[in-house]
Amino acid sequence: MNIFWHELKAYRKSTITWSVSLIAIMVLFMSIFPTFAKDAADFTKLLEGYPESLRTALGMNLDNLFTLLGFYSYSLTFIVLIGAIQAMNIGVSIVSKEVREKTADFLLTKPVTRTTIVTAKLSAAFVSLVLTNIVYGAAALLMASQVKLEDYSLQTFVLLSLSLLFVQLIFLALGIVISVVVRKIKSVLTVSLATVFTFYFIGMIGGTADQESLRYFSPFKYVDTAYILQNSSYETIYLIVGAALIVIAIAVSYIVYSKKDIHAV
Repeated sequence: MNIFWHELKAYRKSTITWSVSLIAIMVLFMSIFPTFAKDAADFTKLLEGYPESLRTALGMNLDNLFTLLGFYSYSLTFIVLIGAIQAMNIGVSIVSKEVREKTADFLLTKPVTRTTIVTAKLSAAFVSLVLTNIVYGAAALLMASQVKLEDYSLQTFVLLSLSLLFVQLIFLALGIVISVVVRKIKSVLTVSLATVFTFYFIGMIGGTADQESLRYFSPFKYVDTAYILQNSSYETIYLIVGAALIVIAIAVSYIVYSKKDIHAV
């Protein structure tokens, strides 16, 4: 329990920073929605000049882009990207920071098992992401109520917002695997950015080329905002794939970490 609170305290500043960053991006997008919606005809003509494949890759659906939910789903393309970097950053640093900061020998000599250590660290990371999403979700709802031009489905709005947490949990799990598999990570941010943007571009390529099979290789595509807007639900198959990926990644992390030789100095 002491490890959990210590880790949660360590994440405090970064949690606040990432939460503020996500909210700032959301506010920036949503604040221009009223003007954007009022000039829908002009913007439609402008956007029609862009290739359809590019609009698809960027999440621009002209059929609903000028509604609050449609515009919000477009802004989530960038918000989820930032959130994924946050989650990946936490995941990669969970174990690697002990080696990087040369505190692993101190931690591992304590009367606790490695399983307990990983569980405490993972729990703190999960709570950090949940707190980020609670604060972000509340801010998003407040902002939507201020800029809406007509009524919208609250259920759909919440489902769109929760897609951030779902993607973050996947990248958190992937980050943990990297953290325990790679012997020494010199720069957490470099690894996080490289991994996240690789999956992001795979998703964009899949959207541009209209390759459904590529969706399985990019967590960003496990949540299709267009599908949510139309059905007010998630795609079951991708929820299952995402959940399975999380479970497998965490299980592998426990197994590898419990047997890994850790050199602190």
